[in-house]
Amino acid sequence: MVIQSVSIDKIDNRILQALLEDGRVPFSQIAKEVNLTDVAIKKRVESLKRKGVIDSISVNLDYKVLGFENPVFIQIRSELSKQKDVIKRISEMESVVELYQVLGEYNLLARVLVKNLAEAEQIIGQLGTVDGVVDVKTLVSVLELKKSRSLPSATLQKHL
Repeated sequence: MVIQSVSIDKIDNRILQALLEDGRVPFSQIAKEVNLTDVAIKKRVESLKRKGVIDSISVNLDYKVLGFENPVFIQIRSELSKQKDVIKRISEMESVVELYQVLGEYNLLARVLVKNLAEAEQIIGQLGTVDGVVDVKTLVSVLELKKSRSLPSATLQKHL
């Protein structure tokens, strides 16, 4: 599936930045910052949703406050002939919060939330029982160094 790239202007960029910082920011506040009406902001947000730029507006949780350790990243090598089934099975695992198809020695990457390393070991064991999983490799995050909720300015400039 090919995703069509869309262009956004500086006002759309500012709207997106404001929503990334706080998804509940009132349109009237954004309107003041960009010198438009709140109705104009609402129309622009609706347009960004229609174009698929805004997928959803959600809450960002602090998982540590909820008792979760730093995320565990698991690289998974699966048999290509069974990859669809492997993806389905791994996606059904509750602790797996993100799953990516990647290039390299391992063809899948999962981000897993666990309360402790014993839970991580249990999940790794479960992965080992999935038909089509050939190997797993674990990376335990010890410290989050950067987590951005903004658009990279260099990337954005290409779209303006």
